Amino acid sequence: MCAESLGGRGVAGWATRKHTEVSVARQSPQRPDADEPELDDTTSSAADDEVDVDRPAPDRALWDELRIDPVEIALPAGTGFTLRAYRPARELTPTDVADRDQDDPFLARRQVVETEDEEVVILDEEFAALTAEEEDEEERPEGRRRGKAEAADSDAEADEEHEDEDEAEDAAGDEEVPAFLTHRGRLLLFKTPESLVSFIRSGAPNDLSQLDSWNELSERVEPVDIAPLDEDTYELDLVVENLRGGHDAWDPTLLIEAGEVARDLAYALRLPAVLDMLSAGSSLDDLDEALRASVNGGIGGFMGRRRLKKIGAQTASLGWRTIVGKISAVVDWRD
Repeated sequence: MCAESLGGRGVAGWATRKHTEVSVARQSPQRPDADEPELDDTTSSAADDEVDVDRPAPDRALWDELRIDPVEIALPAGTGFTLRAYRPARELTPTDVADRDQDDPFLARRQVVETEDEEVVILDEEFAALTAEEEDEEERPEGRRRGKAEAADSDAEADEEHEDEDEAEDAAGDEEVPAFLTHRGRLLLFKTPESLVSFIRSGAPNDLSQLDSWNELSERVEPVDIAPLDEDTYELDLVVENLRGGHDAWDPTLLIEAGEVARDLAYALRLPAVLDMLSAGSSLDDLDEALRASVNGGIGGFMGRRRLKKIGAQTASLGWRTIVGKISAVVDWRD
């Protein structure tokens, strides 16, 4: 689940995000008033240097030390700041979605039906297995019934299966997974760095407070520290329109990064429908792989661009509209 970034956030070829140059008409020079000092190029350059000094680059030492990152996410409803961290799955308690699912009566009803169906299936399978075993025992001659040696072999096979399952669970527990600033199944997004810092310092309950570095973050973080890197800035609000623009307008960097954060959010917020839509072999996953191949040079890039031509723009845009809608539905906006 660890997201990989392609680095730059180019948006060339996209009309809604294209940078345009503005030409400024030159005015005829005027003589300066006697009371106003004339600014030469040296003075102007010095003033620019002072402005640069007043805006120091954000210090990444805090985030690197605590292994937490500020993230900026743009959605149709607005843009907000939050936090993200990657930790081994065994160290994290998933967010509690019970309250969130109760707010959706259709989802709650579907889960009850699924639970009932699963219980019936399990009971039926167990009953069928027990019945078959009893019939087998009755039909088997007394001398050929399973002896101690056969039972021992069966127990040994069962032990090996349990050991394999335990090893698989250990491997899954060591895998790093994403965690966001969430609470009760909702993503907390803050309109300003100041409001995010105020929340962190407030001691309000959230799912990131289980991190061993959370207390130190609450003591040291300042609003100036909330400066996400380019690769931690995601524009989900632009994905659907970009896909609607057709193959020639598709922005690989925008779409690839959107897929990365959508997978992270779907995992952290426990949105199985979104995970399914982006899972391996899905149409949107095929789009992602083709986009990644298209940005590479050589024959791989050529083949990737050919694959993109076969992907329907309408299908991709509809799928992403669903994803953005499901994520937006579980956002808790904070001012």
